[in-house]
Amino acid sequence: MSLSRIIKQLLLILLLPALALSAEGKEFTVVIDPGHGGKDAGALGRKTNEKTINLAVAKQLRDLLRSNMNDVNVIMTRSNDTFVTLQGRADMANRKHADIFISIHANSVDKKSPMFTSVNGAAVYTLGLQRSETNLSVAMRENAVMKLEPDYSTTYEGFDPSSAESYIAFEMMQHANLDQSIELAEAVQNQLVRTAGRKNNGVRQAPFWVLVRTSMPAILVELDFICNPAMEKFMASEQGQRKLALAIYRGIEKYRKVADKPADSRKERVVADSRPEELPSSGAAQSGSETIAGKKAESKAAAADAKDRIVYKIQFLTAGSPLRKGDSRLKGLSPVEYYKDGNMVKYTYGSYCSQAEASKELKKIKKSFPDAFVIKTCNGKRIK
Repeated sequence: MSLSRIIKQLLLILLLPALALSAEGKEFTVVIDPGHGGKDAGALGRKTNEKTINLAVAKQLRDLLRSNMNDVNVIMTRSNDTFVTLQGRADMANRKHADIFISIHANSVDKKSPMFTSVNGAAVYTLGLQRSETNLSVAMRENAVMKLEPDYSTTYEGFDPSSAESYIAFEMMQHANLDQSIELAEAVQNQLVRTAGRKNNGVRQAPFWVLVRTSMPAILVELDFICNPAMEKFMASEQGQRKLALAIYRGIEKYRKVADKPADSRKERVVADSRPEELPSSGAAQSGSETIAGKKAESKAAAADAKDRIVYKIQFLTAGSPLRKGDSRLKGLSPVEYYKDGNMVKYTYGSYCSQAEASKELKKIKKSFPDAFVIKTCNGKRIK
């Protein structure tokens, strides 16, 4: 199948009209997708498997949503140990006109990896517009389930989940719901760290088929690593599953505080969030005093001129606390700034007048920070 036809088929999905956000009186539809199932066990642990963990956490999340959100309509892509195709999962979400799609998984690495029994941490993925070797390998593993389907090549129109070339088309797409997906992913990831006590492996981007084919804000959650016996034990326990489900629930709850606002108020919202995320002024940046010296007058004039303007920045790193100047995790990137979001510290680079300008610089930053992405700010505060 030609690359042009793949792009054409994907465009038909991604250019569907954006679904309206929940308005007053409308049910908020959540599609929960417990990854794998039936003949597809997913990643294997010593005592259990991924499909079992995914379903248990999904059911806990379903019950939390139904018990605590009066206007919610929860749909499960599977409620038992059955096999559902990747395309079937996405089709279900699209048919139900879901407001959000959440696919739940457990991670793993190759048995030959020296980190096989020690790697740990949670990560939340949105559709990837840029590839990194690590994220692509995770997407390849999750997408490989389509090979269990009869005549999968016809169903997926020649797409080969194990071929890097098949993912080229994804990099040429612009996901209509990317901003909202990132917002949802950040909210859930923060709670996986705070509520479930998981190591923070960050919000990432990768070309998962179920994220490409869904026409609403969509995320894929990797709860932790099943190949690590300690993490497997946590995820297999009732207490662990309850904490993981509660973390995802609280992330959805936070996301809805913005998503449920009427369209008019969202358009006019600049910093209208009840607890806006503070971004430091250039004088408060962690770039060092040399960036500030001799420029106070110039900065003051620029600040006055920039009032109420949209400024684009590149978010590239999340940490549990502010890093010292010159910390190796910054990889020499300077000048940088950070803002606090709950208990997390999020680092940004640059200030740009347009999305295009920021996206151009983003390509360079991704060489050192593959999961970096562009955010919008106004008057020193992030706009979501």
